Amino acid sequence: MKRNNISKCRTLRRNQTDAEKKLWSTLRDRQLAGIKFRRQFPVGKYIIDFYSPEHHLGLEADGGQHYENRSQVYDETRTTELAKHGVRILRFTNLEILKNLRGVSEKILEVIKEQTPSPQSSPRRGEEE
Repeated sequence: MKRNNISKCRTLRRNQTDAEKKLWSTLRDRQLAGIKFRRQFPVGKYIIDFYSPEHHLGLEADGGQHYENRSQVYDETRTTELAKHGVRILRFTNLEILKNLRGVSEKILEVIKEQTPSPQSSPRRGEEE
């Protein structure tokens, strides 16, 4: 799959907010339960702050501008469009990340646990279900 906006992604990585830096310090190098996350990752025409390809989970660190009406409509549209690509988006405020990183991490793990199917053995060859 061709990835778009690579130069914009690189710029966003260099200019992270304090909240993004703090969250990345927890997500990088599989520090959160061994889960791989990428930062400023393009999916379709959008760039997701943090993305786990294995779990199709995107994380967004939202500053105050995300609570204005115009931004809320855009965010809803964006979330819907990303869902069409199979990506679920979790949003956290910058304040949540800065003041309650442990709670944010617990929420991420809770959502991943919810979406991870319990392992079931597949029927052996020739056996019916």
